[in-house]
Amino acid sequence: MSTLSSPATGHPGTDRALRRRRVRRTWGHPWLYLPLTGVLLLMIAPFLWMLSGSFKPEADIRKVPPVLIPSEPTTVNYKELFSSLDFTVMFANSVIVAVAVTAGNLIFCSMLGYALAKLEFRGRSSIFVLVMATLTVPPLVYFVPLYVVMANLGLTGSLLGLILPYAVTPLGVFLMRQFISTLPDELIAAARVDGCRELAIFWKIILPLTKPALATLGIITFLASWNNFLWPLVVAQNEDQYTLPVGLALVSTGSDFTRFGILLAGSVVVLLPVVIVFVLFQRHFVAGIATTGLK
Repeated sequence: MSTLSSPATGHPGTDRALRRRRVRRTWGHPWLYLPLTGVLLLMIAPFLWMLSGSFKPEADIRKVPPVLIPSEPTTVNYKELFSSLDFTVMFANSVIVAVAVTAGNLIFCSMLGYALAKLEFRGRSSIFVLVMATLTVPPLVYFVPLYVVMANLGLTGSLLGLILPYAVTPLGVFLMRQFISTLPDELIAAARVDGCRELAIFWKIILPLTKPALATLGIITFLASWNNFLWPLVVAQNEDQYTLPVGLALVSTGSDFTRFGILLAGSVVVLLPVVIVFVLFQRHFVAGIATTGLK
């Protein structure tokens, strides 16, 4: 009497066949790696050029044809950057603005996202549609009206004027609303039965469960605020309110030509905090992107 064998019986021949199949599935299309490698090199080439150029003399940067590796590596660009730029003040301004804007988005966008996702009230759908509609409006369209509002409030020339307009963003509301919608309603219902108020439910139940979405929103917001150039340039009235991108743009331009060495060195300095933040929270960032919008 014969018996049917299953591929999962643990037979040595079957195990070897499964391993070969996995290898073929993984490396079965080696020609895909060539264009992917080319795209990777294309993406990291500007960063390699920026890092290499920050250690080049000005003559090497302007050399034709260009060279990637500096002939005589030097740190003179960094020394001139820190000597000609009030780096401490501008770095502190950038940190204050970026951290405040990020904290505002994490708190207020999650609050509004929780209300739009889990609370029943009249006009909830209309408010969400309005939030989504604002995503289609280019920022330059409301740039001048926003500046007029800040000027009428007397907030131009202050760090509060840099923070307040971006403390809540439509993208943040959308991300948090989509993520909170995936949380089970039974948790909230059980908390209400136990006598928890809505604010306690939000702080003690909702926020701890939204760490991936909060990390995603935090990285996106911090990156946008840290690299924001046009709004601080217009709103800040003197160097005491300048952020690093504005100060870097002003110090890198001379009377006759742009000093590319200082510009590249400053770009490396500006980029470092963003890289550090992303490396620390990349796991949560990926999880938040993967889970946002499932429902």
